[in-house]
Amino acid sequence: MKISTGYFFDRATSQMVATQNNLSQAQTQMSTGKKVVQPSDAPDEATAIQRLKSVIARQDSFEKAVQTTENRLKAEETALEATANILTRFKELTIQALNDTYGPKDREIIAVELQGLQEDLLSFANTRDVNGAYLFSGSRVFTPPFGANAQGDIVYQGDETVNLVDVGDQRQVRLNRTGTEVFGRVIRPQPDGTSEGRSFFQAMQDLVDAVRSSDRENMNRGLGELETLNQGVAVSMAKVGSAMNVVDNQKAVLEETRLQLKTVLSQIEDLDYTEAVTEMQKKMMALQASQSSFAQISRLNLFEYIR
Repeated sequence: MKISTGYFFDRATSQMVATQNNLSQAQTQMSTGKKVVQPSDAPDEATAIQRLKSVIARQDSFEKAVQTTENRLKAEETALEATANILTRFKELTIQALNDTYGPKDREIIAVELQGLQEDLLSFANTRDVNGAYLFSGSRVFTPPFGANAQGDIVYQGDETVNLVDVGDQRQVRLNRTGTEVFGRVIRPQPDGTSEGRSFFQAMQDLVDAVRSSDRENMNRGLGELETLNQGVAVSMAKVGSAMNVVDNQKAVLEETRLQLKTVLSQIEDLDYTEAVTEMQKKMMALQASQSSFAQISRLNLFEYIR
C-alpha cells in the first residue's frame, strides 16, 4: 500500500495542531489557576464544581441571614433590658410612694419621675432596627407599635405576625416578638365580680395617676400588676436569649461546613502549580518535536526530490 506525501503532511499537521491546543490549555490553566477551564475539558469534574459552588452559595445566604438575625436579636435584647430596668425603677418608686412618711407633695415629685419613665418605656417599645423597621410591630414594620388613640390612650398598632428566618437547612429562628407579647395586658378584677383587661401602658398610667393622687389602694394594685407586666418582658428576654444561642451555634456550624466545602472545591478545581509546570514543559517539548517533524515532512515533495 502506497502512503502519499499528502497523508504524511496532513497527519503531521493534525498532530502539531493538537499539541499546540494541549499547550494552550496548559497555559490557560496556569493563568487562571484552575484545572477545569471549560466544562468540556472534564465534564464530571465540572458538574461537581458547579454543584459545590451552588451549595456554597446557599451557605453564604444562610450566613447573611444569621448575621441579620443576630443584629435584630441584639437590638431586641437591648430594648428589653432597658424596659426591665425601667420597670424595676418603677417598682422602687412605687414602694417609696407607699411609705407613710411621704406626703402628697413628695408623691407628686415621684409621679413626675414615673411619668418620665413611662415616656421612656414607650420609646423603647417603639425601638427600630438598623434598617428603620420597628422591632415589635409584627409585619407592620413601618408603623410604630404603640401610639395614642383618639382618647389619648396608648394602644397597640401592630399585628400578631411572627416571622421565621431560615438560618440553615431545616433550621429556622424566630426573628421577632410582637408588642402584645412583650408588653402584655393585665386582668383587673372589678367590684361587681367581673374583670377588665388593661393594656400595658394603660396599667402603667393608672399607677402614675394613683401615686399622683396618693391613692394607696390603687398604688398597691399597681404594684401587683407591675409583677405581671414585668413577667411578660422577662419571658421575652429569655426567648431572645435562647434564639441568640441558636444563632451562635448555627453560625459555628455554617462556618465549619463552608470551610469543608471550600476545601473539597479547592481539591477538585484548583491547579497544582508544581505538577502543572512539569506538565507544561512536557507539552512544550512535544510541540517542539512536532514542529521539527513537520519541518522534515514538509520537504518531502517532488521538487525537493528533483533538486
